Amino acid sequence: MGSEPPSSPQVVEEGADEEDEELSGAEDADLRASSGRGSLLTRRGITLRVLLKDGLVEPGDGILSIHYLGKTFVGDLLNDGKIRWVETGQIFNSPSAWATHCKRLVNPAKKSGCGWASVRYRGQKLVQYKTTWLHKYQPSADMSLISEGEDDEMGDDDEEEGKTTMLVEDKNKKSKPELHDISLVQRRDRERIPVRYCTLGTRDAARDPHTLVELSAFSAINRFQPFNVAVSSNVLLLMDFHCHLTTSEVVGYLGGRWDTNTQLLTVLRAFPCRTRLADKDAAPAVEEEICQNLFMRGLSLVGWYHSHPRGPALPSLQDIDSQMDHQLRLQGSSNGFQPCLGIICGALYFIERSDPITMATKVWPPPSLAVEVTYVQDNFLTTDVLNEMMLLVEFYRSAPDLVQFSQMWSPNSSVLDKIKASLSGHAPKDQAYAQILEHVYNQLRSTQ
Repeated sequence: MGSEPPSSPQVVEEGADEEDEELSGAEDADLRASSGRGSLLTRRGITLRVLLKDGLVEPGDGILSIHYLGKTFVGDLLNDGKIRWVETGQIFNSPSAWATHCKRLVNPAKKSGCGWASVRYRGQKLVQYKTTWLHKYQPSADMSLISEGEDDEMGDDDEEEGKTTMLVEDKNKKSKPELHDISLVQRRDRERIPVRYCTLGTRDAARDPHTLVELSAFSAINRFQPFNVAVSSNVLLLMDFHCHLTTSEVVGYLGGRWDTNTQLLTVLRAFPCRTRLADKDAAPAVEEEICQNLFMRGLSLVGWYHSHPRGPALPSLQDIDSQMDHQLRLQGSSNGFQPCLGIICGALYFIERSDPITMATKVWPPPSLAVEVTYVQDNFLTTDVLNEMMLLVEFYRSAPDLVQFSQMWSPNSSVLDKIKASLSGHAPKDQAYAQILEHVYNQLRSTQ
């Protein structure tokens, strides 16, 4: 069903100076009456009203969206071809006006919205529907003239939602080298040279979202860290184990407590996401299970983690966008501050690193500052953690990217030996943990 605008909507004219500005209703009618489908419509003449009239799109609630720098904006397509922003009820005359308005909220330096390439109708960019119209009704037209200027739109810097399945995104489409292809692994990681965040300037489409960003301590900029962080050894052990099981990136959530009086964030439990990053169908069930586990244990969501299997524990620009999205979600409608902790487990299978695992932590804002963390040694390995480890083994048992544990990591040790050595760095006080984990290691051996 179509959506009607409210009785007294606020109409926003932002973006009216752009090349792809919508025609007025009278101009649209005059143009269509004088030319018909057989005559050439200019790029500017193909509007949302044209697409609606010819049935390529239909009006509806919540079917338009913009993804930009970790933020998502949702809009309604109205019967008259205008757009209503769901969050505020504002009415926009064109995709450009809406895109420009939304993007300037996130990035005040943004000059244009590139609306047809930024706004999506039911998940597809509007510019694709414009192209479909041209192929259908004007197949003999000179496409270079009709689509003049749209190349710029296609290069816009809109970005998909964050990488986790708060957290679901198709980040693993790009194929990665196999574990045994050591020379290729080393070469690719050398090419990813970290940069300082302050040198990036305004983000644009030419900037690789996988660009790594250097981390600095608060003390490096003469600032005190505004809060303290304590992470239990069982959290580190479970994250380390999860990240070592596969050559692909993994993600998970962090549960704990935030004390506003002492400004202390305590991370007490890790909740691995037993799903593939691109599996949008399974993600809701996994998230729901984690939410129930948090509630049952009286914990709050305090952050997330992910791995860089073959790279350093430094955030990419895409990671920073995801961290921003998580921080905003965690903040909700509250005016009070609560930090969102982001942990990166890196250099897991990076040959030139001697340490078995490196961990970097970062909190937004700002995007390039590492947080100093206190690691608290637990008394013993809990049943919860042990059960979670067994569930992870079963989940990855038949995965094509499961690590080959019997493969030699170095002349004197296997990959499984490497994992054991890494986990020993997060050992609880009770030394019986080694015998308990031996059952887990036997399960790992049984996968191959």
